Amino acid sequence: MTAVADLTVNFDAEGFMTDPNEWTPEIAAVLAQEEGIDELTNDHWTVINFVRDENDKTGQPPTLRAISKRSGVDTKELYALFPKGPAKKVARIAGLGKPKGCI
Repeated sequence: MTAVADLTVNFDAEGFMTDPNEWTPEIAAVLAQEEGIDELTNDHWTVINFVRDENDKTGQPPTLRAISKRSGVDTKELYALFPKGPAKKVARIAGLGKPKGCI
């Protein structure tokens, strides 16, 4: 267990939350800073909310391709918002597990 944004949450060995139901926007802000993102903009939240909705529907975080095809945010912008591994970073910030296919 780790204290994040005055809440105690569980993380796996790679730093992903183990229970997405414990997630809050405040936790997202702290995790984003850990990932080198100082402030979450409306564009960040568009992607985070899309990823959480897709996870709710399918039980899995979406892949980078799915995010870029269906979120309204293209791949180039995803890399600008979430540098160096956007699918993995957004899943972590969104309080989800590591997406399949991510190293």
